[in-house]
Amino acid sequence: MKKSRLFVISGPSGAGKSTFIERFLQEDNNSTFSISYTTREKRDKEVNGREYYFVDKETFMEMVKNGEFLEWERVHENLYGTPKKNIIENLEKGIDVFMDIDVNGAVNIKKNYPEACLIFIEPPSREALEKRLSLRGEKQIDLRLKRYDEEIEKKPIFDYTIINDNLEKAYTELKKIIEQIRGHKNGKGNS
Repeated sequence: MKKSRLFVISGPSGAGKSTFIERFLQEDNNSTFSISYTTREKRDKEVNGREYYFVDKETFMEMVKNGEFLEWERVHENLYGTPKKNIIENLEKGIDVFMDIDVNGAVNIKKNYPEACLIFIEPPSREALEKRLSLRGEKQIDLRLKRYDEEIEKKPIFDYTIINDNLEKAYTELKKIIEQIRGHKNGKGNS
């Protein structure tokens, strides 16, 4: 059985992480997505158990107390946590696991699971990020831009950085990184 990997895709809100992961998982038959828990409100078009597991703060803190998270933290006044059980089960089955989490969460994953591959997705500029956030209807743009500055400072901790200034070019770069980590020679991206 091949050695499975934990891929942590992170970067500022609006950088394109979810788009890349969704596309890759549609093309790859030996990977899965780690669904995080959150206390934030569900957005339009989100489905509980698909993008996140939406829970109240009491439930979330009970899970923290029970040691159910690989990492957790407060982001933009809400709580987010990565469940341990599903990640470990999938990795043991030889299935690669992809995570879409914030930068601080990614740093914590690396501390708790050093074998994880951390990939930072960076927007081409602060201005481009502001425009993306505005187009997708974000309400707390100033808060997210303030956090952007803090997140960019942590970029050196990551194994790889991809600047998402062109969606196709950036996605191709992401696939090459994944294939390199997996040890693929044929460049097909499927196991």
